[in-house]
Amino acid sequence: MFNIFKRSKGAVEPQEFFFKTDIHCHVLPGIDDGSPDAATSIELIKRMKAWGLERIIASPHVTNLTFPNTPETVGAAREALKKALADDGTDIVIENSAEYRIDDLFARELEAERLMTLPNNYILIENPFVREPGNLDSVIFDLQVRGLRPILVHPERYSYYYKHPERYEVLHNAGAMFQINVLSLAGGYGKDERKIAEMLIEKGLVDFVGTDLHNAAHADIIDRYLASSDYLKDRDRLKGRILNDKAFN
Repeated sequence: MFNIFKRSKGAVEPQEFFFKTDIHCHVLPGIDDGSPDAATSIELIKRMKAWGLERIIASPHVTNLTFPNTPETVGAAREALKKALADDGTDIVIENSAEYRIDDLFARELEAERLMTLPNNYILIENPFVREPGNLDSVIFDLQVRGLRPILVHPERYSYYYKHPERYEVLHNAGAMFQINVLSLAGGYGKDERKIAEMLIEKGLVDFVGTDLHNAAHADIIDRYLASSDYLKDRDRLKGRILNDKAFN
C-alpha cells in the first residue's frame, strides 16, 4: 500500500529534480494502470514539468495476462497524447519505450524483434513481484548478445531479494543496469523499499531513477518528497552518477 499520508522529513523549500529526463512513467492514456485518459495525462505532465522535467520517455506495461500492449497500441496512445498536449499548449518532449514483464509475451516479442526500446538500445525489464523468474540470468545474457542493454526496473521493490542482497551485485555485474523509483525514495511504498534503495545507492548500483508515476496520488507523494531534507540528501548522493540525461542522446 502507498503511504500517501507519510510526513515529509525535515521540510525545505520545494526543489526541482536534478535530472531532466524521466525514463519510467505511465502517462500514456488508456493502455495500462496509469493515466486513463488524455485529460488526466495532461494534468500529470504539467506537474512533471513543475518538477523540472523536459523529456518524458513513457513506459507502459507490457504483460501477457493484463496489458498485452504492442508497438501499435502504444504508438497510437503516444500520438493521441502528443496531439492533446499540442491542443492544450503544453510543450514537452514525449517519447516511449515499454516496461516489459519477463513472461511469454516478452519472449515472443523478443524473437519477433518487436521490442520497444529506449534510445541506444536500452530496454526496461521487470521481474514478477512474487518470485524471481527462473530464466532471469539467461534473459540478461541473451539481451546483451542481441546488442540490447537491459535495465532492471525498481529492483528495490522485489522483496525476495531482501534476505539475499548479494543477488543485486550478481545481477548488476552480469550486465543488468538498475533503475530505482523516486516513489521508493519518497517512502511511497514503505520503509523497506526506501532502505533497499538507499543500500543500492551506497553500493554504487544505481544507474537510473524514474518516477514510475501512475496517478495524482503518486504526484502528491513526489511533491512532498521534493520539499523534504530526504530529497536533498538523495540528490547529493546521486547527482553526477545517474545516466538519465546522458544515455539517450
